[in-house]
Amino acid sequence: MTHLIHTADWQIGRQYGQFETDDAAMLAEARYETVARIAALAAERRADAVLVAGDVFDTQAVSDRSIRRLFDALGAFAGPWVMIAGNHDAALADSVWSRAHQLGCIGPNVHIPLRPGVVDLPGQNLAVLAAPLTQRHTYDDTTAIFDVLETEPGRLRVGLAHGSVTGRLPDTVDSANPIAADRAAHARLDYLALGDWHGTLQIDARTWYAGTPEPDRFRSNANGSVLDVRLTPGAEPVVQSVPVGRFRWTLWAESLILASDAEALAHRLQDLGAEDVLRLELSGQLPLEAWDALQAAIARAAARSRALLLDTDGLSLAPDAQDLAALGASGYVGEVAAQLQAMQDDPAQATAARQALRLLVQFQREREGAQ
Repeated sequence: MTHLIHTADWQIGRQYGQFETDDAAMLAEARYETVARIAALAAERRADAVLVAGDVFDTQAVSDRSIRRLFDALGAFAGPWVMIAGNHDAALADSVWSRAHQLGCIGPNVHIPLRPGVVDLPGQNLAVLAAPLTQRHTYDDTTAIFDVLETEPGRLRVGLAHGSVTGRLPDTVDSANPIAADRAAHARLDYLALGDWHGTLQIDARTWYAGTPEPDRFRSNANGSVLDVRLTPGAEPVVQSVPVGRFRWTLWAESLILASDAEALAHRLQDLGAEDVLRLELSGQLPLEAWDALQAAIARAAARSRALLLDTDGLSLAPDAQDLAALGASGYVGEVAAQLQAMQDDPAQATAARQALRLLVQFQREREGAQ
């Protein structure tokens, strides 16, 4: 039996511009930590090799320090690593890979084929058929060469590629870097290790996407893991998904109509902790008192979590007469507030009206507080 760890899409050097500076730095740092956990996992489980199916780096322009840090993070596993270029770090003539070679930071146990071919690992009874991308986008199937690549008799044949399996991914139509859905069968592969799709996904018994090991988007697609793969000649692979990611990325889209809806959401927010990254999208309408209480709960949750992104574009405020009286919004101000409240029901004016009403409420509160 040959035992592999299959991973992909590390995206080292990724930037998180939508987050606050401190949060973005922590999310970027987590990607190095997760690579180190993968190395430790491979050592702990006594894997024969680790296969990395492309997009090791998020961009060609990562710093020299980032390149060195990445290869240092592999140190816990002394066995062979085989990693290929993906669309983000394609093996161009001048690339992040050529810089890594120039820096001299690639260990002797790390194999980085820059052109399609076979990485033969006799000690592991393994032949890795590698299809690194040599440009960011191609509309040819780079794995077609697997059908004709010869390997030593008796070796397990494992493909390593980065791209979109034709007709099998949920949201890719005419995608670049296509891969035939039946490639494993045509190329007589014991296993086909793929990267590009950021979630764990089984295509067939011998073809899998590992997904990104550290979550990096709010789509729920089974990310944050690596695949533990056991291969026995003549048998189907035994594949286990192993969680390794640090942060939990989730999206909550909440429609709020009643004050009790806001109370229920505030209660859920109490469960957030330091490893949570949440995007909270609110719609519906709330009276001011309920909105004030919910804002306080959101602020507390933001302090406890790693990051909280709040989208209230779809949420309307519905101040009643008592709310406006408490704000001192009588006369002309009261009329404006009523008009803005009504305008929230007009799709063409809703966003501007919601923002204006919130500003009016804020102004009135500040004005009342100053008196």
